[in-house]
Amino acid sequence: MPKKKKSKTNKKTVKRILGYAAAYHNQILLALLFAILYVVLNLTAPVLIGYAIDNAIDAGQVNFERITELLIMTGAAVIASSVFQWLMNLCTNTVAYCTIRDLRRDIYAKFNRVPLKYIDGTPHGDLLSRIINDAESVGDGLLQGISQLFSGLVMIICTLGFMIMINPIIALVVVLITPLSMFVAAFITRLSQKQFRKQSQTQGELSAYIEEYISQQKVVKAFGYEQRSQKAFDEINLRLKECGQKSQFYSSLANPSTRFVNGLVTTAVCIAGALSVINGRMSVGQIATFITYANQYTKPFNEVTGVIPQLQTALAGADRVFALLDQPDQTPDPENAAEPETCSGSLSIRNVNFSYVPDKKLITNFSLDVKPGQRIAIVGPTGCGKTTLINLLMRFYDIDSGTIMLDGQSIYDITRSSLRTKYGMVLQDSWLYNASFFDNIAYGKPDATLDEVREAAKKAYMDRYIERLPDKYDTIITEEGTNLSQGQRQLMCIARVMLCAPPMLILDEATSSIDTRTEIRIQKAFNAMMKGRTSFIVAHRLSTIKEADIILVMKDGNIIEQGSHADLMKKHGFYFDLYNSQFSSSEKKGA
Repeated sequence: MPKKKKSKTNKKTVKRILGYAAAYHNQILLALLFAILYVVLNLTAPVLIGYAIDNAIDAGQVNFERITELLIMTGAAVIASSVFQWLMNLCTNTVAYCTIRDLRRDIYAKFNRVPLKYIDGTPHGDLLSRIINDAESVGDGLLQGISQLFSGLVMIICTLGFMIMINPIIALVVVLITPLSMFVAAFITRLSQKQFRKQSQTQGELSAYIEEYISQQKVVKAFGYEQRSQKAFDEINLRLKECGQKSQFYSSLANPSTRFVNGLVTTAVCIAGALSVINGRMSVGQIATFITYANQYTKPFNEVTGVIPQLQTALAGADRVFALLDQPDQTPDPENAAEPETCSGSLSIRNVNFSYVPDKKLITNFSLDVKPGQRIAIVGPTGCGKTTLINLLMRFYDIDSGTIMLDGQSIYDITRSSLRTKYGMVLQDSWLYNASFFDNIAYGKPDATLDEVREAAKKAYMDRYIERLPDKYDTIITEEGTNLSQGQRQLMCIARVMLCAPPMLILDEATSSIDTRTEIRIQKAFNAMMKGRTSFIVAHRLSTIKEADIILVMKDGNIIEQGSHADLMKKHGFYFDLYNSQFSSSEKKGA
């Protein structure tokens, strides 16, 4: 990236961060006020000390009473200065942490607005790194930046004013030499900037890798992949170490370099001041005060270069955060989008085309009519588009062309939230969260009573197990339900849907992890729940869909056969071969 473009990017990033901080302008103004009081009182002490020195250098003429007064005033100024510094830090902390809270809130809200395609296509560990690590680095940089900006700016202005009052010529020497430190710091900053960006990106890559492999440790161990995963981890970790070392090395040059320049300033002040004292233009106390002010004047430059690594890390993190926030939102619902309260379950799909990747078609010219209360089974080989069809019905993904009508109304004229409440989904991958059994079952109906939750659990054959637990329905389920078997997790998801009792059902391999006896019972419960409800059943075990009104046989995104089980078996087509491939020869005769 050209330097000018990088500079514009940095300015835009800083402007956006400050835009978040501007919401707390009252705290910013207070911090500025406290910074002024802190610096003024801090600079008053050297003046008082200078006066004390001038009252003590003449032999036999030491004014102890005046010196005592000056020392008391100095102590009071130092104490008051410390109090105002603490108040300034309190305000800047409030601004920084509230800003990052708002930034994280917006990131999380963005997760709910971006198309599911972006979430599916981005490593989840990388997304976690942006909302946690990158946002935290922005907060650290903002905290350091505001603190250094306020105290440093006021310090430079005030010390410069005091130095001009004492000796304008020496003050001019200080002003002319000091900017050299900023030129040095700017040069070193450009060297390290690229490495900090690379470090932030690699950190996100490492987080994604760790999240992926820790969550799948059973698979890693089952296939003996430990050493290979360790090798891949070491490779990313090594790259992170290398770019981290380079970024810290380059940035660490800034502070010593500026201190060297500032040392030249102090040397120049001492030489010029000594000559002034010899010529009688300054007193010893004044030169002592001036040297202190010269050090105070250069101190902000040293402090800024000292926090350059944090500021650079903050900018790199902010770039990744804003790159996420700048992702286009999913297509918004129309302003007059409907929110129907009832649903009969009539569906009409006409000439639907869809693909995840533009140049690779999946579903082409797909059409289907579903009457209220019908059971539609969807079968076919892996990758034929079964689950994709479900994603389109729920508007997890939007179709490329065609129409999908629900009760005679386009689903794109209905709000997403209203549309999704019309379906109850039980997926092959069950999801539970770290909460009680009650909360997990009532996830789709938060106002449910205990009796309603218990009745749903009974229908899903989980009530007996829950009642045997010490805390029963108040028992906490660990993250992702790891203290339950896969089958029990699926039963919990089934209970969740049974509690909501939606007008339409989607069962995507809903009983794939359940034992045969329980599956028979669950199938009875499903049959009872599906009465009068339009239902879509995705199944690999074809024995579970014999009772379906319509069986759609999909291949390569198209319906190649449809009809009842008996009709399809008579055709001796693709479904016939698919069905018979799952059974022994004796079962074939029975079919």
